[in-house]
Amino acid sequence: MGETGRALALITGASGGIGEAMAEAFSDAGYDVALVARSTDKLETVAAGLRVRGRQAHVIAADLGVSSAGADLEAAIIERGLKADVLVNNAGFGALGPFLDGNDDAEQLGMVDLNIRVLTDLTWRFLRPMRDGRFGEGVMNVASVAAFQPGPQMAVYYASKAYVLSFTEALNQELKGSHLHAMALCPGPVSTGFQARAEFDDSVRLMKLMKPRSPRDVAAVALRGFKAKRAVVIPGLMEQVMAKSAAFTPRAILLPMVEAIQRRGH
Repeated sequence: MGETGRALALITGASGGIGEAMAEAFSDAGYDVALVARSTDKLETVAAGLRVRGRQAHVIAADLGVSSAGADLEAAIIERGLKADVLVNNAGFGALGPFLDGNDDAEQLGMVDLNIRVLTDLTWRFLRPMRDGRFGEGVMNVASVAAFQPGPQMAVYYASKAYVLSFTEALNQELKGSHLHAMALCPGPVSTGFQARAEFDDSVRLMKLMKPRSPRDVAAVALRGFKAKRAVVIPGLMEQVMAKSAAFTPRAILLPMVEAIQRRGH
């Protein structure tokens, strides 16, 4: 619960993109929000926009890449007298290019750390109090349509999102019969800062094949799915077709196809 007595949504990666759109969507649905990201200035800008509309927004600047991030965030929430009723694990990043071509492995390991370890840690830390205290609604973990197949040229990113999908579906099954649920959000390309960090631009064939969705559209679909207690939500018909067809496409065809659309074209 927030200070107002309304339900509180704790959202990571909330300084822009899907995270910011999630903050707006949950706020419009009557939730207080706690916004988490590294940049205090960006978070304050998002929070100010929500407060102007009469919403309650808490800012928690944190680097989720550090080993103590989960414990630190848990402590920050407790110190503020807050309880998270919904956890939105949105923080994450990707990198485009062959796995062996980087100058070192720091970026790839950082991806594993943020996309997998931190998400798992926060889910454990914030769902246990919800379960034991019999409050809250559950967790929304942001995966990707990348979760449904291996991804040459983005091998670690695709694998990390496959973990998020598998973990979330299994957790949701374990939560059956309780008041909680877990949902994996699996969007395709979205117009966010993710593309810039991953060096995904218009020269990448995938961006020519699929028009990126707006973060607000994705957030609206996600929130509807979460309130309906769906286990997996894939915004967009094309994205749903891509995700579901991957299971029936022979790997000998699928992998070269995925690699081709992730390469830069002319």
